[in-house]
Amino acid sequence: MGSGYTGWQLPAEERDRLLALFPPRYERLVADHVTLAFGVGPQEALPAATQGEVIGTVDDDEGVQALIVAIDGASDRPDGSTYHITWSLRDDRRPIESNDVIRDYGWRPAEPVTIALEPRFFTD
Repeated sequence: MGSGYTGWQLPAEERDRLLALFPPRYERLVADHVTLAFGVGPQEALPAATQGEVIGTVDDDEGVQALIVAIDGASDRPDGSTYHITWSLRDDRRPIESNDVIRDYGWRPAEPVTIALEPRFFTD
Protein backbone atom coordinates (compact mmCIF):
# COMPACT_ATOMS: atom_id res chain seq x y z
CA MET A 1 0.00 0.00 0.00
CA GLY A 2 1.25 3.49 -0.84
CA SER A 3 1.77 6.40 1.47
CA GLY A 4 -0.20 9.09 -0.30
CA TYR A 5 -3.25 9.90 -2.31
CA THR A 6 -4.21 11.21 -5.73
CA GLY A 7 -6.76 13.84 -6.55
CA TRP A 8 -6.94 17.49 -7.40
CA GLN A 9 -5.48 20.61 -5.82
CA LEU A 10 -7.89 23.53 -5.59
CA PRO A 11 -6.02 26.51 -7.11
CA ALA A 12 -5.76 29.61 -4.89
CA GLU A 13 -7.86 31.77 -7.23
CA GLU A 14 -10.65 29.18 -7.24
CA ARG A 15 -10.46 28.91 -3.46
CA ASP A 16 -10.83 32.68 -3.13
CA ARG A 17 -13.80 32.70 -5.50
CA LEU A 18 -15.52 29.88 -3.59
CA LEU A 19 -14.88 31.54 -0.22
CA ALA A 20 -17.05 34.44 -1.37
CA LEU A 21 -19.83 32.02 -2.32
CA PHE A 22 -19.54 29.60 0.62
CA PRO A 23 -18.37 31.40 3.78
CA PRO A 24 -16.57 29.08 6.21
CA ARG A 25 -18.59 28.29 9.33
CA TYR A 26 -15.75 27.02 11.52
CA GLU A 27 -12.42 28.43 12.68
CA ARG A 28 -10.10 26.18 10.66
CA LEU A 29 -10.27 26.72 6.90
CA VAL A 30 -9.15 23.68 4.90
CA ALA A 31 -10.48 24.35 1.36
CA ASP A 32 -7.53 22.60 -0.25
CA HIS A 33 -8.23 19.58 -2.47
CA VAL A 34 -10.53 16.84 -3.77
CA THR A 35 -9.39 13.24 -3.13
CA LEU A 36 -9.63 10.50 -5.75
CA ALA A 37 -7.76 7.53 -4.20
CA PHE A 38 -6.12 6.92 -0.78
CA GLY A 39 -3.20 4.65 -0.01
CA VAL A 40 -1.41 4.93 -3.34
CA GLY A 41 2.16 5.69 -4.26
CA PRO A 42 3.64 8.39 -6.48
CA GLN A 43 3.61 5.99 -9.46
CA GLU A 44 -0.22 6.04 -9.45
CA ALA A 45 -1.64 7.64 -12.60
CA LEU A 46 -3.00 11.12 -12.02
CA PRO A 47 -6.62 11.81 -12.91
CA ALA A 48 -7.29 13.26 -16.36
CA ALA A 49 -10.02 15.76 -15.42
CA THR A 50 -8.94 19.36 -14.91
CA GLN A 51 -12.23 20.79 -13.75
CA GLY A 52 -15.13 19.95 -11.52
CA GLU A 53 -18.35 21.46 -10.34
CA VAL A 54 -19.38 22.32 -6.79
CA ILE A 55 -22.93 20.97 -6.64
CA GLY A 56 -23.78 20.92 -2.94
CA THR A 57 -22.86 21.48 0.68
CA VAL A 58 -22.98 19.60 3.96
CA ASP A 59 -22.62 20.86 7.53
CA ASP A 60 -23.22 18.72 10.61
CA ASP A 61 -23.57 21.84 12.84
CA GLU A 62 -20.93 20.22 15.06
CA GLY A 63 -17.75 21.32 13.32
CA VAL A 64 -17.55 19.83 9.81
CA GLN A 65 -18.43 21.77 6.68
CA ALA A 66 -17.75 20.42 3.16
CA LEU A 67 -18.55 21.22 -0.45
CA ILE A 68 -19.77 18.40 -2.70
CA VAL A 69 -17.99 18.19 -6.04
CA ALA A 70 -18.90 16.46 -9.30
CA ILE A 71 -16.06 15.28 -11.55
CA ASP A 72 -17.05 14.42 -15.14
CA GLY A 73 -20.68 14.84 -14.06
CA ALA A 74 -20.61 12.42 -11.11
CA SER A 75 -20.09 12.97 -7.38
CA ASP A 76 -19.50 9.27 -6.58
CA ARG A 77 -15.88 8.38 -5.92
CA PRO A 78 -14.65 4.95 -7.11
CA ASP A 79 -14.32 3.82 -3.45
CA GLY A 80 -18.05 4.43 -2.84
CA SER A 81 -17.68 7.74 -1.02
CA THR A 82 -18.41 11.21 -2.42
CA TYR A 83 -16.09 13.71 -4.07
CA HIS A 84 -15.84 16.74 -1.80
CA ILE A 85 -13.70 19.59 -0.53
CA THR A 86 -13.46 19.69 3.25
CA TRP A 87 -14.23 23.38 3.66
CA SER A 88 -13.97 24.33 7.32
CA LEU A 89 -13.54 22.51 10.61
CA ARG A 90 -13.81 23.16 14.30
CA ASP A 91 -10.36 22.80 15.87
CA ASP A 92 -11.15 19.38 17.35
CA ARG A 93 -12.36 17.83 14.05
CA ARG A 94 -10.36 16.17 11.27
CA PRO A 95 -10.73 16.46 7.46
CA ILE A 96 -11.35 12.73 7.03
CA GLU A 97 -14.55 13.14 9.08
CA SER A 98 -16.14 14.81 6.06
CA ASN A 99 -16.69 11.35 4.56
CA ASP A 100 -18.74 10.25 7.59
CA VAL A 101 -20.73 13.49 7.71
CA ILE A 102 -21.64 13.20 4.02
CA ARG A 103 -22.66 9.55 4.48
CA ASP A 104 -24.63 10.18 7.70
CA TYR A 105 -26.29 13.51 6.89
CA GLY A 106 -26.50 13.58 3.11
CA TRP A 107 -25.97 16.91 1.39
CA ARG A 108 -27.96 19.88 0.13
CA PRO A 109 -27.81 20.88 -3.53
CA ALA A 110 -26.28 24.26 -4.35
CA GLU A 111 -26.27 26.35 -7.50
CA PRO A 112 -23.55 24.59 -9.56
CA VAL A 113 -20.19 26.39 -9.77
CA THR A 114 -17.57 25.18 -12.27
CA ILE A 115 -14.04 25.17 -10.87
CA ALA A 116 -10.58 24.49 -12.27
CA LEU A 117 -8.71 21.66 -10.55
CA GLU A 118 -5.05 20.60 -10.77
CA PRO A 119 -4.41 16.81 -10.85
CA ARG A 120 -1.67 15.79 -8.42
CA PHE A 121 -0.23 13.28 -5.97
CA PHE A 122 -0.27 14.23 -2.27
CA THR A 123 1.87 12.71 0.49
CA ASP A 124 0.30 11.82 3.82
